Amino acid sequence: MKKAKAGTGKMKQKSALPQKTCVVCQRPFSWRKKWEKVWEEVRYCSDACRNKSRQS
Repeated sequence: MKKAKAGTGKMKQKSALPQKTCVVCQRPFSWRKKWEKVWEEVRYCSDACRNKSRQS
């Protein structure tokens, strides 16, 4: 079993990632890799907030 060397990944510190505020709960949330191509369109922090906005 190989051990990963420290400092070899390209991970950024969470504080260095871009943030937005959820339009439903008003909480800040950070950029995620799965939102890389659509970051400008992301408005909600979670599926629960997205569903809550549709109910109103």
